Amino acid sequence: MLQPSAAFLTKARPRAVALWLYTVAALIVAMVVIGGITRLTESGLSITEWKPISGIIPPLTDAQWQAEFAAYKRIPEYAAFNADMTLGGFKAIFFWEYLHRLWGRLIGLAFAAPLIWFAVRKRIPVGYGWRLSALLALGAFQGAIGWWMVASGLSVRTDVSHIRLAVHLLTALTILAGIVWTALDLMALHRNPLAAPARLAPVAILALALLFVQLVYGAFTAGLDAGYAFASWPLMGGGLFPADVPMVNPAWSNAVDNPIVVQFIHRWFAFAAAAGLIWLAIKATKTGSSAGFFVVGLVTLQIMLGIATLMTGVQIDVAVAHQGNAALLLIAAMFAAHAVGSAPRLNQRGLKQRV
Repeated sequence: MLQPSAAFLTKARPRAVALWLYTVAALIVAMVVIGGITRLTESGLSITEWKPISGIIPPLTDAQWQAEFAAYKRIPEYAAFNADMTLGGFKAIFFWEYLHRLWGRLIGLAFAAPLIWFAVRKRIPVGYGWRLSALLALGAFQGAIGWWMVASGLSVRTDVSHIRLAVHLLTALTILAGIVWTALDLMALHRNPLAAPARLAPVAILALALLFVQLVYGAFTAGLDAGYAFASWPLMGGGLFPADVPMVNPAWSNAVDNPIVVQFIHRWFAFAAAAGLIWLAIKATKTGSSAGFFVVGLVTLQIMLGIATLMTGVQIDVAVAHQGNAALLLIAAMFAAHAVGSAPRLNQRGLKQRV
């Protein structure tokens, strides 16, 4: 007598887990937007202490507001740029940093609580528990990275380290990519209980690597305020590369620490990243996936928003749209990469096989 496969007897619910992950991904995209606003409004140093639990409650009395404002007055940023700030002005920047931190806690709760519930109810498919646990651990570490970033601007500097800012942003985007990829694997498992996880094809690795570099330089550009250096396109100061640019030593550090060089790299490396993503998109469309069309559309929009950000002198709404669209582009790229990695390949005998 035939016995049903164990894959069909499991209590696991891959679709439910995937839908939960998509919800968390949406919260992370919102977090990227809030983070962009926090950076562009120079709000990131308004809260000078890290209180993971008690920090949930904002100042409620005038005395508490005055204490928070007094703490802000002790850091270099206040003396250098905001010495004439009123309590009302401080409350405005405090709001965005508080919302940024509160949203981070919300994401942590939205990930941890359902994960525990799914685990207790045995709803997580075999082989995915470790992946979800790793994403949770990375999310918790992201909180520490956020404070490490903020701490860099509280004593000597008047802003946060652009390198630490890049680490913070790229960790968030790595978590986002991991969540989306895992959700896609789970949806495939829902459609076919015998489906194996998708692989990262070489074209996807290359495209995502190029996108990663571009995202790093986007973070450097934000952290160094390099977007303000030249508000023109395609030339910078009348030339492809401006004349008489002050350079720093050693020479290689200009690619990391020199705002003008960083803006130049971010401007033009975008097209290398776009080429890699369009190649990935073409491969994805050949599998029958529509993700490739979204990749092409979002790449085009991202370049347009990047140029608009420069031309408007880093107008906040345009710059935030540029950062938010980068997160959406990453998601589309993960969909395209997953489609390519899920497609059957030909073995040495010319027969299709699923890897």
